Amino acid sequence: MRITHLLALALASSTAILPISALAQTGATPKDDALAYPETKIVDVVENQFGEKIADPYRWLENDVREDQDVAAWVRDQNAVTDAYLEKLDGRGALAASMTNLFDYDALGVPVEAGGSYFYERKSGGQNQAILYVRDGNEGEERILIDPSKWSEDGATALAEWKPSEDGSLLVYAIQDGGSDWRTVKVIDVATGKILEDTVEWVKFSNLAWMPDNTGFLYSRFPKPEEGEAFQSLNKNQTIYLHIIGHKQDQDIKVYATPDRPDLNHMAEVTSDKEWVVITSSSGTDDRYEITLIKVDAPKLETRKLIEGLENNWTLVDGVGDTLYFATNKDAPRLRIMKTDVSAETPEWTEIVPEHLATIDHAILVGETLAVDYIDDAKSRLELFTLDGSPKGVVDLPGLGQVGGLNGSAKDSEAFFAFTSFNRPSTIYRFDDVGAPKVWAQPDIPFDPDNIMVSQHFYKSKDGTKIPMFVVHRKDIDLSEGAPTLLYGYGGFNISLLPEYSAPKMAWIEAGGVYASANLRGGGEYGKDWHDAGRLQNKQNVFDDFIAAGEYLIGEGITPKDGLAIEGRSNGGLLVGAVMNQRPDLFSAGHAAVGVMDMLRFDRFTAGRYWVDDYGYPDKEADFRNLLSYSPYHNIKDGTDYPAIIVSTADTDDRVVPGHSFKYTARLQALDTGDKPHLIRIETRAGHGSGKPTDKLIEEYSDIYGFMADAVDLKIAD
Repeated sequence: MRITHLLALALASSTAILPISALAQTGATPKDDALAYPETKIVDVVENQFGEKIADPYRWLENDVREDQDVAAWVRDQNAVTDAYLEKLDGRGALAASMTNLFDYDALGVPVEAGGSYFYERKSGGQNQAILYVRDGNEGEERILIDPSKWSEDGATALAEWKPSEDGSLLVYAIQDGGSDWRTVKVIDVATGKILEDTVEWVKFSNLAWMPDNTGFLYSRFPKPEEGEAFQSLNKNQTIYLHIIGHKQDQDIKVYATPDRPDLNHMAEVTSDKEWVVITSSSGTDDRYEITLIKVDAPKLETRKLIEGLENNWTLVDGVGDTLYFATNKDAPRLRIMKTDVSAETPEWTEIVPEHLATIDHAILVGETLAVDYIDDAKSRLELFTLDGSPKGVVDLPGLGQVGGLNGSAKDSEAFFAFTSFNRPSTIYRFDDVGAPKVWAQPDIPFDPDNIMVSQHFYKSKDGTKIPMFVVHRKDIDLSEGAPTLLYGYGGFNISLLPEYSAPKMAWIEAGGVYASANLRGGGEYGKDWHDAGRLQNKQNVFDDFIAAGEYLIGEGITPKDGLAIEGRSNGGLLVGAVMNQRPDLFSAGHAAVGVMDMLRFDRFTAGRYWVDDYGYPDKEADFRNLLSYSPYHNIKDGTDYPAIIVSTADTDDRVVPGHSFKYTARLQALDTGDKPHLIRIETRAGHGSGKPTDKLIEEYSDIYGFMADAVDLKIAD
């Protein structure tokens, strides 16, 4: 479990950047070219930071679109221009039809067993949201337990986290509305389908954990925001509560809080044998945790510290009685498995599985077997061990891909996982502590995966570091002269990009394009050192890695010089914005989705304060100067031809507030950045990405990939 989880004016030299202050002084207006952008007003906001005058003429666009009529009008005007441009493009209809077909399969989630019942999500073709099913026994007849399609007319209300009680009689679940990170938590009686009166509000970044005998569940919440501030105010003072079934929320029992350290987040888990509550606390997105324990039957749920100080990753695997198993990067950058007896007055640690060349991604107990999911050169490897660490063999996986949802417990002898790759939607496998995995559910997919080539390449970055990259295309595509290519990247927050199926990306591939995914530094593919090499003062390495990926694709003839489009989401949106500023000559098109674009103010809103672990502190001079050196909003080059760029965001994104994208787009349109289109697509009733209904995904990506295809000359006939 991880709690995770966005220069100075002297840069205005004759070769590069017009100071943002100059824009405020000159009152620049939109370019008078074939594409007429809406005029964006500027405001006189200039702040002195470490001797630098930093102007922010679009500060007003940070205001909440639901609360500010001027911002709402700007959004309407921008969407009108974008919609009119997109409507003229060929290929959007064909892409939408292809995506509709590629989404049309039976997608099952990994099942969770409780009391002999199996709970799992299923999303069939045409459905906007996954439905939660239950079946009695492994071979029992399934029935619908929760159907989110009835929750809203637009399909934008989704089932989020859920957890059955130990005996499977009750299930606690979270509702996500309009893509927001906020959750409303409810409880359902599994046998009758009756929704109980229990309701918990203002839950965010929370696990759900049942206490023994269905008495209640643990959850994490923040204080109720001030009126009108729910989607922008900083999230502080997270607290763990125990909700007793049948009680009102105001009767919930405060279990753990740190009012003297309001920046800490807390998440509670309960070991599968219901002996211990394990609380993981963190201050940001970096995997550095404190661990607090509560004996489940302890009077007043007294707490005791197991790990103090935010120094290392300590991720609970499970517990057997008083023996707790953790994955940790203490003295092991690629992680190892350790155990300790918490009944001891001073618990001592014993290594079970030592650090390996591959990086531990996840581990579970399955009866008396330890199953460890490794990241091995950016792809999964699943290995089994005894509880004393003796090897029991490597699980035979179907190919180059990703293991996900690895799920089991020490009290059971069976476990499940999903396996996916770029050319294969998830297949669900069941295995026990001795047998080979067997298919539990396999979808009938609307294309032949054997017609899709998946290969892994390694290239050198600017400093000589070897970077992995996957390249995917139809086998019958003639690459002798290259083909239009979509390059994706992220590079941050210890997040690894492993092979994974995506219907929109498969539509690009089916249309004749190449898809490439680069495993940049800043991710977790090679452990802590790989992450550290792409964060804080090393952030430029991420941009260098991505630029080198583009140069490699062109240099190897995989894509023609004018055929490279790039894409990134969230921290990847920052990536796209930064490399567009640094190498606008290399790329022909870019999609910056829900990006962190103003690196001097990211820590002022919602979850932004957590990101200082990766980005640094804007109010510390060394960090400030580093952030200003690559901030997409501040480094747009006036007088330089930029590629075609489409920015996307959503009005209910309370993770990376849309003001980032609004301000970046306004400046991109106002300066002289060439004649290529620079547009923004702003979704309504959507957030950072999770919970988005299928029909909105198809509309969004047929628009965006239609835009990118036009820019790189990927021919898609309607």
